[in-house]
Amino acid sequence: MRSLLVINPNTSGSVTTLLQQHVQRAAGSHVRVHAVTARFGAPYIADEASYAVAAHAVLDAWAWALAQGELPNSVLIGCFGDPGLMALRESSPVPVTGLAEAAFLEAAQHGRFAVVTGGARWVPILQRLAHALGHANALAGIHTVAPTGAELAAKPEAARQLLTQACLDAVRQLGVQTVILGGAGLAGMAADIQPYVNVPIVDSVVAGASWALRSQPASPLRRTAGFDVPWVKLSPELQALGTQPAGGKS
Repeated sequence: MRSLLVINPNTSGSVTTLLQQHVQRAAGSHVRVHAVTARFGAPYIADEASYAVAAHAVLDAWAWALAQGELPNSVLIGCFGDPGLMALRESSPVPVTGLAEAAFLEAAQHGRFAVVTGGARWVPILQRLAHALGHANALAGIHTVAPTGAELAAKPEAARQLLTQACLDAVRQLGVQTVILGGAGLAGMAADIQPYVNVPIVDSVVAGASWALRSQPASPLRRTAGFDVPWVKLSPELQALGTQPAGGKS
């Protein structure tokens, strides 16, 4: 059976449960989905500092899963912002993607797209990521609503109304061919909003699950998991994947 490891970069167990449910549903019964939660960091990633810590937490969660005997066929970073994406991809022998990268790829097939998500501080982070992933020209704009993703997930009915209006505004103001509803906490809401919006709405969690299961790198950067530097004072699981420092064991 094919397996998919989903890493929640924040410390909220409820988000991990949401990811487990929606990714498993999208992947189907022939795939074993295992969602894990970051062992440290913020309960919700809402700014540059928590985003930076989340990248470390992603690598740590991946190392911990490997130490427990996890051998996934692919890895999905369950955050719309993909903290640690490049670092994990560089050090992994299996395909790695994140909710944002997968959603960008799906949306770009329709033409120019907009992003609707929670939290204004995500705007520069997502703009930077889109540029790094080669989607700067396709991204027409980012519409944020005041509540964070965690707050939206806590009040789904109110969130749907707010997000529907944001999607309609994005289409009207930017003239885009599709809209991405970005965020682990917004999983499942795109299907409810779609009837009210006349362009495709991409659910970032569904896009992430689909892309992670389809993607196969032509040539992985490495054959086994690991890092090319020695680590100092990190978790035992991360240190075990680093190179040995000169003169002895880490």
